[in-house]
Order: sequence, then structure tokens, then C-alpha cells
Amino acid sequence: MPEATPLPLTESKSPPVGEIGQEHRLNKGVLGLVDISAATMANVAPAMSFFFGFGFLAVTAGVAAPLTILAAGVAIAFLANTLSEFAKITPSTGGFITFVGKTFGPTSAVTTALLAGTGYIVAMASVIAISGGFFSLTLNYYFGWNIPWGILTVLLTVGAVAMMIRGVSISTKIAGAFFSFELFILVVVSIASIIKHSGHLSLVPFEPSHITSGFSGLAAGFPLAIYLFIGWENSAALAEETDNPRRNVPRAVFLSVGIMLVSYLLFAYSTVTGFGYNVTKLSSSAIPFISVAHGTIGVLAVFAYLAGLTSTLGALIAGSNSQARLIFNSGREGLLPSWVGQVEQGRRTPRNAIFTFVGTGLGIIGIWAIVDSLHGHGVQLNPINFFDEASTMGTILVLVVYLATNLALPFFIRRYAPESFNPVRHGVLPILGAASIVVPLYYLSKPGQASPYNLYPYIALAVLVASIIYASFLTRHDPTIADRVGSIVADH
Repeated sequence: MPEATPLPLTESKSPPVGEIGQEHRLNKGVLGLVDISAATMANVAPAMSFFFGFGFLAVTAGVAAPLTILAAGVAIAFLANTLSEFAKITPSTGGFITFVGKTFGPTSAVTTALLAGTGYIVAMASVIAISGGFFSLTLNYYFGWNIPWGILTVLLTVGAVAMMIRGVSISTKIAGAFFSFELFILVVVSIASIIKHSGHLSLVPFEPSHITSGFSGLAAGFPLAIYLFIGWENSAALAEETDNPRRNVPRAVFLSVGIMLVSYLLFAYSTVTGFGYNVTKLSSSAIPFISVAHGTIGVLAVFAYLAGLTSTLGALIAGSNSQARLIFNSGREGLLPSWVGQVEQGRRTPRNAIFTFVGTGLGIIGIWAIVDSLHGHGVQLNPINFFDEASTMGTILVLVVYLATNLALPFFIRRYAPESFNPVRHGVLPILGAASIVVPLYYLSKPGQASPYNLYPYIALAVLVASIIYASFLTRHDPTIADRVGSIVADH
């Protein structure tokens, strides 16, 4: 097949922040393939995600929970294909917002900007909270110190923001170093557990007949398994600061998804093996993987706690770095207020967007705590409960964006690069990707869920409707938005 034709730079007729020139561009080409791959996997945060997610996954799918992770990994691979095909033609800091907007028009771009921004901020609020919450748990467990998690959260967040403001290169390397440490510890604990229990190893966790309730059990745990991979798209938003983004962004996406899938399967297998394939005992553990570390070699638990801490910090830095750039680009192109799209001239970082993104996340935690207290759930917000609740709410909105992006790909290629259209890559795979998103959306939105999860579908619908109304109003009063969507191509 012929190579995809790069999408040309379109000049903006009415730039929101003045003439689009170097003063409004990020620090181009300072990141390589290893940098953005490590940052992407730091955003996925395998320790944090697996620590707090696998127990519930085992409850829904049973001892064969690893198969749920495998199914989710295949679904994410479909999405990775979609993102990679877009990035080959128009690498953009706007990511999904640019891809959907250039396909379906300016109203869809503004709507996607609001949905993605809201979804990612709510989801990142869960990471912000759990960073301090997990640190507080660790200090209490080993030293008996009772430091309020809210104080630790603010301190860690300020430190993370300081790193991000210093520049994308240093903050990305720090997040990558945190990820390298957590992955090393998780692999060591997993292998040690498998060796210790080598006498009764089996392939039971990978046999479909051992999935609780069959397909319904697999599907029930599928949304959580998908959440384990959230952050896989991190590298797309770093396109402008990446060397050769048309090549390196797709490579980073697939490399990250592949490594995370293999790693999660290893962690899951070692965990169910460590509990002797007893799902009841596994699900009753607060953090099953740490229990396995304790039961394998006691000192490994110390390192597992440290891996959890570095995981939350890495996710906080890497996730905020990339996701703040989505709203930065939307401000730069006039989809959101223009001051969000300004660049700090010395270090060429989107300082206003970072402050807005993280500050709003902290605000959400505060509001959530007040609402929680008014509903009689205690005077202090539980960070672990909040992590589950906020991450679920944010994931619903992000999944809608995933769905729209998959639906957009065939139309986008037909319009901008018809000579490179491939029926499988640009037709079959995005359709499969869209179908794989419908399953978790259904299970996250179906009636009969416990409070507050039963409210989230209605909140998501309200956000969608409000976003469409605002987008329609904005595009009707500013027709030049159509020219600005996707006008800033990463490598131009």
C-alpha cells in the first residue's frame, strides 16, 4: 500500500492567541521514542492500577481473571491501531480532539475537547488523591504515623507540578525513572511468587471454563480491565515535543500496550497462584499483590509499597503532562479560552494549562469530599473509595471519546489520504475497536448499580449534552473555528 500522505498545515484565519508562530509552540523534538514510551507506561501506572483493581476483577471473573485482562489488551490494541493511523497523517498535541474535529467538523471538536478535558481531569483527580492516600497508608503501616492524606496529596502535587513546569524533558525522565522502578519490583515479586508456588502451577487462570458465570462474568470485569490500560494514549499528546512523531508516536503506542499486556498477565497469574487459586481469599485482601509479596519474601512487601508510591507519582506527572496538553492545544486553537493555550516562553511549557488541569483536579477532590460528608459517609473522604468512584466517572467520558475516534478513522482517511486507505487497518479494525468500547460503556451505564455509580451515566449524559450545546453556540458565533481545528501539526 502507498504511504499515508502527511496532512498539510492549514493557516488559521483568526488565531485565538495572536499569530501562530514559535511563541505559541512547545519545545519541538526534545523527546525520543524511549522517553514517550516510558511516559506512556508511567501514565498507565501498572502498580497503582493493579494494586487497587485486580481484587474486584477477580470477584467478577473468578480465577480466570487473567483472561479478562487479555481480552481488554486485545481491545486496546484495536484502539492503538486507530490512534497510530491518525498520528501517521496528522500528529497533533490535540490528539483525539484534533482527529474527531477534522473528521466531523468544529462542533464535534469543541464537544470532544470538553468531554476529554472533563473525563481526564476527573480521572486524574483520583490519581492525585491516591498519591497522598497511598503514601499515608505506607507511613502508617511501617512507622505508625497518622499524617492526613490530604496534606500529603497537596505536597506531592505541588512537587509534581514544579517538575512539569521545569520542562517536559526532565519531568518525562523522572516519570520514566519511577516507572522503571515499579516495573522492576512488580516483575521480581511476580517471578518470586511463581517460583515459590511452582509445585502447584497450572493453566487454570487461562482456561475459559473457569471464568465465573461465563461470558457475563468476563464482560462484567471488562470495564475495569480496560481501565488498567488507561493512559496508553499518552504519547499522542506529546507529538509536538517528539522527534519524528509520525514514526515514533505509533511505535510508542504499540510498544507500551504490548509491554503492559504481557506485564499484567504476569502479575495476574502470580497473584492468583499466590492465593492458591482461591478467589474468596484473594478478594478479601485489601491489596492482593502486596499480600502475595508478604507471603513470598517479607522484605519484598516493602519494595512493593515503594513501587505503589512511585507508580502514583509517575502517573501524576506523566498523566498531567500529556492530558494538560490536550486542553492547552484546544486553547491555542480557540476551542477553549485562549489563555489556556499560552506557552511559558522560557521553558516552552503549557504552564497555564497545567495549573488549570491540576488545580481543577484538586477542586474536584474538595467538592467530592463535601458531598460525601453531606451524604453521611464520614467527615473525611476515603482516598481509596474516591479513587474507585472518580476513576469510574472519568472513564465513562473518556470511553465516549475513544468511541468517537474509532468511528472517525475511516472517514478521515477517505477524506485526507484516500490513496492510503486499507480496508483492514482503516475499516475492520476501527469497527472492532468501536465494538469493544460499547461493552464497557454498557456495563458502566446499565441500571441497577449501587450508589453513587448509578448516577454516573446521567452525569456523563448531562456533560455530553451541555458540551454539544456550548459547542453549537461557539461555532455558530465563530465560524473560523473550522479553520483552526488541527491547524497546528506537530512536526511543522
